[in-house]
Amino acid sequence: MEWAGGLDNPSEMARIAAAVGPGGRQKVMVRVVPGVSAGGHDKIRTGTEDQKFGLSLTDGGAQHTITRILGQPRLELTGLHCHIGSQITEVKPYLVALRRMIGLMARVRDAHGVVLPELDMGGGHAVAYRPGEAALDLTSLARRLRTELVDGCAAAGLPVPRLAVEPGRAVVGPAGVALYQVLTVKHTGEKVFVAVDGGMSDNPRPALYGVRYAPRLVGRHSAAGPRTATVVGRHCEAGDVLASDVRLPGDVRPGDLLAVPVAGACRLSMASGYNLVGRPAVVAVHEGTARLLVRRETLDDYRSRDIGI
Repeated sequence: MEWAGGLDNPSEMARIAAAVGPGGRQKVMVRVVPGVSAGGHDKIRTGTEDQKFGLSLTDGGAQHTITRILGQPRLELTGLHCHIGSQITEVKPYLVALRRMIGLMARVRDAHGVVLPELDMGGGHAVAYRPGEAALDLTSLARRLRTELVDGCAAAGLPVPRLAVEPGRAVVGPAGVALYQVLTVKHTGEKVFVAVDGGMSDNPRPALYGVRYAPRLVGRHSAAGPRTATVVGRHCEAGDVLASDVRLPGDVRPGDLLAVPVAGACRLSMASGYNLVGRPAVVAVHEGTARLLVRRETLDDYRSRDIGI
């Protein structure tokens, strides 16, 4: 499968064409803003006009850019792309965006006689971080997207393009578990703080987006009754909270291990070296066998980049 670069800004056309060079041709897709607001937090809603992503349908920016691409001999326009947000729990926003994308494809056909063969509807499919939370039904999404695509293209007199989606979060999220070691347990008035050896450096999502996880004790069985606790990280700010007001065994103590399920997506990819806390190791586990994929980051890794004053 050949790669098609995503074009997000008209200024990128000249740069891509220059990189291709004389006699070359690069396949590209245009990222479109369909004007659909969807997502679990305002910071991850990317399908509206007030965002930095894509080219507008409303002001004609998308169609104008498409016209310019079709006039550039070093670029080959293969289709359209959109991504309306993340942690989306309903199918409807995708259907609204799909209808608008089909409408643009029809206008391109009418204006230029070009039928685009590909349509990428992005990802952002919600997963349940805690029991009882809503997740997007991918089977329903696939079925309804396909029906809407076939019906919409038939109404517009278009052949059905190859439809792509990007289910990264839905696939990787539930496959990952974060393990933390308890460092201290602190009682402050009626609050119980369980401090662990990680925090917002390896998972900034609770601080950024208010994501709520459900950590649990692993590695030993506890007969103690549950109590409400807040799991915090080791960093120097009050916002370093991994899970607020969760139920944990009353005898959680230093040295215990806490597992945070559904931690595979958009976590380590956002990790930093805040407070010089190294990023954790990554281990693959399959059928009872563990294999180290990425070693733990050390202080020496940070020092190796220092070149002196």
